[in-house]
Amino acid sequence: MDVAVILNPRAGHGADPERQREITDLFAALGREATVYVPGEGQDVGERSRAAVTAGCRVLVAAGGDGTVSAAAAAVVGGEIPLGVLPVGTLNHFAKDLGLPLELPDAVQVAAQGVVRTVDVGEVNGRYFLNNSSIGVYPRIVELRERYQNGGMSKWVAALWASLAVMRRRPFVAVRIQVDDEPLVRRTPFVFIGNNEYTMEGLRGGHRESLTAGYLAVYVMHAKQRASLLRLAGEVLIRGPDRVQELDLFRVTTTTVETRRRRIHVALDGEVAVLEFPLEYRIHAAALRVMASAP
Repeated sequence: MDVAVILNPRAGHGADPERQREITDLFAALGREATVYVPGEGQDVGERSRAAVTAGCRVLVAAGGDGTVSAAAAAVVGGEIPLGVLPVGTLNHFAKDLGLPLELPDAVQVAAQGVVRTVDVGEVNGRYFLNNSSIGVYPRIVELRERYQNGGMSKWVAALWASLAVMRRRPFVAVRIQVDDEPLVRRTPFVFIGNNEYTMEGLRGGHRESLTAGYLAVYVMHAKQRASLLRLAGEVLIRGPDRVQELDLFRVTTTTVETRRRRIHVALDGEVAVLEFPLEYRIHAAALRVMASAP
């Protein structure tokens, strides 16, 4: 097998045979033979990706959003098979930070003929993430958003209502974080762990300058009330995290996060999983080979 494309049926009209044919034709025009797999009922992206790797594909390509890319990446982390990305999801943070083109023909060209780079990968309790992981308000917002979407709301309206609902409740959690052998105790609305450091200022918010710095960026906000949470969120966007005293940033290669609970909802690249405490985070430097644009 030359190129295995794992296409999320919910992203970019993935279940449409015309879209699948378009992808195979674009690869064929570049001299590559691509086989498109659309995970069916009872099969997820990770399972289908592992099957393609076992079958001996030369390149594994994830076609979807950040959750799809992260699930496919888990099948090749630490191995020799490179990961290609066709960013046909909604936000495509990883593709943007990697500097990949967002138009499908250009993205296929990179996946077929680009250069191989290595990038860092984050891990928590055996689960990999390419962008970030978090606990607190964000996983709860994602869960409510999906519930509202299933009820017929559009994604962005559902996200707004979910955010308002979470903020009306008690959006704080008490955590103990191990940072350089020192315990940090906070009552916080969220703990955000980035695979490398984020630029969160203004229109560049959510962007990473590097995917190869070899550390996790741990952000902890210590807002006291709901009103201060909203104010601080605005200050981070306007002034940047380094200038907001109520937002701590720690650069680590490993860290442990604990609460009094036994389990907690954890966001991983936009998907939510239930994990048991303690949460053991670590960075895997240069662990993923990816197809990237030539310099």
